[in-house]
Parts: sequence; C-alpha cells; structure tokens
Amino acid sequence: MAGLFISFEGIDGVGKSTQADALEEFVRERGREVVRSLEPGGTELGQEIRHLLLHRKGDVAPRSEALLYAADRAHHVATKIRPALEAGKVVIVDRYLDSSVAYQGAGRELETKEVRDLSLWATNGLLPDVTVLLDLDPAVARDRRDQTGTEPDRLEREKIEFFSAVRKCYLELAANEPERFLVIDATLSKDEIQKLIRARVSESLS
Repeated sequence: MAGLFISFEGIDGVGKSTQADALEEFVRERGREVVRSLEPGGTELGQEIRHLLLHRKGDVAPRSEALLYAADRAHHVATKIRPALEAGKVVIVDRYLDSSVAYQGAGRELETKEVRDLSLWATNGLLPDVTVLLDLDPAVARDRRDQTGTEPDRLEREKIEFFSAVRKCYLELAANEPERFLVIDATLSKDEIQKLIRARVSESLS
C-alpha cells in the first residue's frame, strides 16, 4: 500500500492544527496508520532548531532563518517522513516547504525561487500529495490568535503587512499547482472545512 503525504498550510491563526487533528481521526477510522508531525520541530533535532527560530531573543538574519528551516526539513524528511511513506503510512504535517517559500521568501523579501529550490534540495525533491491551504484575512487571523491568550512567538509578532505578503504568496503557489493544493476559506465552520478536506483526501486514499 502506497504512503500518502498531506501538508497543512496558511498564516498563523487559520486553524491548521484543529483540522489536522480531525483529519488524523478520519484517516485512522479508514484503517490507515498515521504519522503526525509539524515543522519546525518534528524531530528531536528539530525541536532545538524550533527554539532557535521561534523563541530565541533577538533577530535572526533572513538567510540564516531560511537555512535553519531547510536544515530542520532535511532531517525531518530523512528520518521521519520518507521512512513513514515508504512503509505505506499516511503522513500529516502542520507546515512544510510552502511555509518557507511564503514566510522566508515573500515575508522576508528573499527570492521565493531560491527558498523553494533550497528546500527541494534539502528534501531531495519530496513534495506532498495534497496540500490543504486554509485562507484567511490576516486581521481576522490575528484576532483569533489573540483570543487564545498564548504568548506569540517571534513570527507571530510580525505586522499585518508581513502576513498579507505571506498570504498573497500562498495563493500564488496554489494557483501554480492546483493539482496539489486544496484552498479553503477558513471563515467556514470547522465541520464544513473538514468535509471539504475529507472529500479530497478520500480520493487519494481509495
């Protein structure tokens, strides 16, 4: 049985983790083994990199930031994602390569192609079979994050203009790869969103 690789993307506050949880339950009910992960931080090494990227005091130079994300992704794919796929499992990841293109490329104003090429090299060309992009206005997403009461990390403290650039890039990526992306309006109810995701994933599971 072939493995299946699913990633969730979108700016902070769109509900990726909630929908990934629901999808994991659905896939398990279908009798498939699931490996759930996230980026950065999906491995022990990745957790150390995640701390450097999101919780270290002080700025991180944009190119250094992009390289750290790529290093995390390279190890994540080599030690966790690819072995799971080769074993026929379903891998569900909260953020992957497209996050780097949108956040470090468009958000940090690096060349998006260079950031994408870096991650493709780091992962030996591995792309998800399905990428769920939850789309939401940055101001609404920020209100949602504020309501959680959790302390924002270094990226979450960026200005609305940063997230607007990230969102725009995400939508451009989806338009360029419609066969991989499923773009969903994140203002829909949780149940409506999950119904759309399950319909798309069911096609790949059958």
